[in-house]
Amino acid sequence: MNSIFDKIREQVHGIVEKAFRACEEKGVLPPVQISEVFVEVPRERGFGDFSTNIAMQVSKQTRMPPRKTAELLLNEFDYSGTYIERAEIAGPGFINFFLKRDWLYDCLRLIQEKKERYGEVDLGKGLKVNVEFVSANPTGPLHMGNARGGALGDCLASVLEKAGYDVTREFYINDAGNQIEKFGMSLEARYMQIILGEDKVSFPEDGYHGEDIIQHARDYYDMYGDSLVDKPSEERRRILVDFALPRNIQKMRETLSAYGIEYDVWFSEKTLHDNGEVKRVVDYLTEKGYTVEKDGAIWLNGEKLGLEKDEVLIRSNGVPTYMAADIAYHYNKLVTRGFDLAIDLWGADHHGHVARMKAAMTPFGLKKEQLEVVLFQLVRLFRNGELARMSKRTGKAIALEDLLEEVGRDAARFFFNLKSAGSHLDFDLDLAVRQSNDNPVYYVQYAHARICSLLRKLKEEGITGRPIDEVDLTLLKENEELELIRKLSEYPEEVALAAKTFEPSRLTRYVMEVAAGFHSFYNACRVKGGEEELMMARLILVDCTRIVIKNILELIRIDAPERM
Repeated sequence: MNSIFDKIREQVHGIVEKAFRACEEKGVLPPVQISEVFVEVPRERGFGDFSTNIAMQVSKQTRMPPRKTAELLLNEFDYSGTYIERAEIAGPGFINFFLKRDWLYDCLRLIQEKKERYGEVDLGKGLKVNVEFVSANPTGPLHMGNARGGALGDCLASVLEKAGYDVTREFYINDAGNQIEKFGMSLEARYMQIILGEDKVSFPEDGYHGEDIIQHARDYYDMYGDSLVDKPSEERRRILVDFALPRNIQKMRETLSAYGIEYDVWFSEKTLHDNGEVKRVVDYLTEKGYTVEKDGAIWLNGEKLGLEKDEVLIRSNGVPTYMAADIAYHYNKLVTRGFDLAIDLWGADHHGHVARMKAAMTPFGLKKEQLEVVLFQLVRLFRNGELARMSKRTGKAIALEDLLEEVGRDAARFFFNLKSAGSHLDFDLDLAVRQSNDNPVYYVQYAHARICSLLRKLKEEGITGRPIDEVDLTLLKENEELELIRKLSEYPEEVALAAKTFEPSRLTRYVMEVAAGFHSFYNACRVKGGEEELMMARLILVDCTRIVIKNILELIRIDAPERM
């Protein structure tokens, strides 16, 4: 058993199914087919611990008002051998279950048994999932969009792993196409300016103006001098790109590693062109009638795929477009490498590309649902209450590297995961470094450190907790104790919901609620001193809270400090 909720669901399902059979035998209800009894936690505690709408689900089969069905079922409920104490009917036919406290105490036993594995669920059943995120153009430093996409993507990958999926983290290197051509032109211009002077060599109007381009050109010149001056322009650009691109990619690796992100695969777009996969994919689409030819170019047939317009795949000069490479890339993920599901994290400005890519998968016998795209909104940085656009360190646009230097990895990852991907995010740089309870990451880390400090001090005094089977957990009956246990019981459910909805921010908000529950408990209930049996029970609760907080922080790759 991974979750106490699973056991409760089984019990509710069993009680309800037996009640239906009893009603059928008595002739008060017709035969009813039940696939699943949906069980949830009511929003208001007065409506019980768990609730089901089964009477409404089967109303067509029973051909009677749901409330009447619920009343008939309630008369047949047998609670023996379960956590359930009683049930009530509410509203149009909801059945609310009120549980004995045993389920809460068993939750603590489960946490102590599972420890670092508590929270694991088997939702994915080993399905192979590719999570591709960041995938920034390797022509410059990582920016704030990459920073948010990185935190969301990495945490989503961790959540899916916790939920039983076989996850591969992937970075797609855009090392082919227009941006690389522009990169080469920019490097060439800066290189030639070093040799001939800025006034003698014009810089391309749409070139990359960053300081990093100038530095690459300077580094190449310092190492190899004017050896490229007499080379043809195309060869010169290629040599400069081959020099600078690996440096940029290595810099990205280092920055992302400092951010807590380690990829399983760095996939080169260039390989899709070099090994002919782009051509094979376009040829296949043409063979199956999914392309049209116009003005010497090959277009994806939008009408046949239910899209608003056609999309160019191969330009009239024979050069593939980004769309062609993108189709080949997703074909590679889902067919060549055999992933069951591909999840991409894209900035919200790519929303128009989602339907096109999903539709483009169908000619290959794939389902649209095998490609899922999580769109995330922009980030606004604030410092001293004002919009911050410049790095304190460089005076230029804030890059991920600058952000990590200013607020640190933990705050950056936590803050970027505070809101769902589809919500705009205002990032308060001052709050992120403040050591106070107003700072959410500090608040959570302090709760963990506070627990560790308490356990450490008690150990120094010769007080250690007993094994859980030697402790009377029924002594935990104060409201703050019970509410904290309830909150700890929700962790596996939160993992499952975060995985189903692709929203890792659920866990960031959840761990804040756990920390709040612990602080309330700690302020209301004395752990040390008083009656020893009660202290032992409270030590179990404290340790279970430590386990849950640590499990979540480790899941989202944030430190769980033992001292602060």
